[in-house]
Amino acid sequence: MESPVTIDRAQALEAFHRYVGRYDAENPRIALKVEHTLRVAELCERIAREQGFTPAGVDLAWLCGLLHDVGRFEQLRRWNTFNDAASTSHAALGARILFGDEAADGGKAGSIRAFIADRSLDGLVRAAVEHHSDFRLPEGLDVRTRAFCDVVRDADKIDILRVTCTDSVETVLGVSEGELLASEVSPATEEAFFSHRTVVRTERSTPADYLVGLACFAYELVYPASLDIALDQGYLFQPFEKPFGITRPFDKPATRFLMNRMDGHLRAWIDERL
Repeated sequence: MESPVTIDRAQALEAFHRYVGRYDAENPRIALKVEHTLRVAELCERIAREQGFTPAGVDLAWLCGLLHDVGRFEQLRRWNTFNDAASTSHAALGARILFGDEAADGGKAGSIRAFIADRSLDGLVRAAVEHHSDFRLPEGLDVRTRAFCDVVRDADKIDILRVTCTDSVETVLGVSEGELLASEVSPATEEAFFSHRTVVRTERSTPADYLVGLACFAYELVYPASLDIALDQGYLFQPFEKPFGITRPFDKPATRFLMNRMDGHLRAWIDERL
């Protein structure tokens, strides 16, 4: 029987900090992504362990989480944005950087070999990085690769949900509290919510749409452990209850009514699955 590949976590962490160290440490958006990355790696580890992955599989899930957002740092340096539509796919960029197709800042790619010496996992790791933000995973992935892609995608969604608790609306959306509360939910986003799917980026046109899009993450969590973790952390209903710590209601009665209806619908949907 083939022995599992050993992943040296200390080596991988050192390589990660060396890579992000070439970017502006004074930029709060860089710090934000470093913290997000480390949390996602921990969440990947927890999901994999609770879903019964082997110890080697748990380590591999952790590594995929550590690498998933490598492209964000170079995206910010080149385009000064985290908006893929206004720049490039950060996931695809991260895969190109890791696997040597494209030079990162400093003139040298952040090679996957700095993180893990064995080449046998390259295809799986590349898929986990490259497809973590896809609306849907591509057809044709083998069962094992898809399983790890799903772990990373679940962990990423869980941690993105926490922004509604820990960050400001200005930081995340670039709008004021007043602008958020004056906005409405677009018909396309409302349809996505009640169809139990995530909102496509092109369907989001208002600040309120972003909140609903976050709540829709619950529908797409693949692993039962992921839903349990999201509930434990208390972020699932935050987009409706107190987004970005805002306690004032939406300005328009119709928006308030719709948000309350969505909150109840999501709670009922989750109760059916527990």
